[in-house]
Amino acid sequence: MISKSISNTAQFAQEFLAGLCSRTDAATIVGLYGDLGSGKTSFVQQVAKILGVHGSVQSPTFVIIKNYKLKIKNFDTLVHIDAYRLDSGADLKKLGWDALAGDPTNLIFIEWAERAADILPLDHARLHFEFVDDTTRKITLE
Repeated sequence: MISKSISNTAQFAQEFLAGLCSRTDAATIVGLYGDLGSGKTSFVQQVAKILGVHGSVQSPTFVIIKNYKLKIKNFDTLVHIDAYRLDSGADLKKLGWDALAGDPTNLIFIEWAERAADILPLDHARLHFEFVDDTTRKITLE
């Protein structure tokens, strides 16, 4: 998918969420891969908006994890993680990863997922973001 605007990203987020299957045995996890400025945070902001999160959704770069309560059928909490400052998944485990990942009412989006790849389930959804130019991003679902 090529996004040339935030409305394109919002449309892709809507389509992605519509096709996302929630798990019943653990959290539904979406890994976001891509360089700085490739659109990962903008995508999560659109997801949050679609899911009814009110207020500002910022990248949790310094706090690592932010939770947003949801009032939708399949999920109670949107968990937004920024793993940029982590050395490995062990750092995320110290912050309560096992409880977050084990809860089927959590929908987890993790930016810089490659930094915690050692603890992510092999079957997590993967979105790759690519900076094309100042107004264009490429988003690929793996």
